[in-house]
Amino acid sequence: MSRGNPGNTGRIRVKTGRGRTAQSTRWLERQLNDPYVRKARAEGYRSRAAYKLLELNEKFGMLKGAKNIVDLGAAPGGWTQVARKLNKNANVVGIDLLPIDPMADVTFFEMDFMDDAAPDRLIEALGAEPDLVMSDMAANTVGHAQTDHLRTMGLVEAGAYFAIETLREGGCYVAKVFAGGTDDALLKVLKQHFRTVKHAKPPASRKESSEWYVIAQGFKGRAEVDNG
Repeated sequence: MSRGNPGNTGRIRVKTGRGRTAQSTRWLERQLNDPYVRKARAEGYRSRAAYKLLELNEKFGMLKGAKNIVDLGAAPGGWTQVARKLNKNANVVGIDLLPIDPMADVTFFEMDFMDDAAPDRLIEALGAEPDLVMSDMAANTVGHAQTDHLRTMGLVEAGAYFAIETLREGGCYVAKVFAGGTDDALLKVLKQHFRTVKHAKPPASRKESSEWYVIAQGFKGRAEVDNG
């Protein structure tokens, strides 16, 4: 590993080591040179993704006043940390297929959100209607762009319907989507149930990444929609 010449910007370069593939070498080099990764380590966040939520919140204020929060696809816990930091007295529950290190005053479930039992377990643990449902979920990729997009959008849709079925009036749903934004059919559903629906790409999201986020705010409430 080297840091280049003194006249350079200080970029760390990683040599392909024994047993390390070129792909893993590129990933390691990118991580070592990522300012958000370094910032996360310095500030004690579990992942650079924490800054995506911080930046989205700075623009949209989703976390302001949120007392009951559900974090879908929570591992390793960066978004949960932000939620707890900005709302110290909030109830927060999270779920992920991957194990998550414990966090004070947070309930984590290591299970598939697509499991039929997951929604009820989350709400039971929360003990109230959520103010905010946030999702950084993404399906494991298979290398086929269209398939990967469809699989992730299936998670976004599942998260959206969970939010619509459980949110309190005025609540918010924020979720990771990919290039092209939210599918038309789901976007129509969100606009039907929320007063504002917008897309954004926070600065912490890598430029080469196709990820965007949908922010649906001002949940109208199930009665209003049913009567509308």
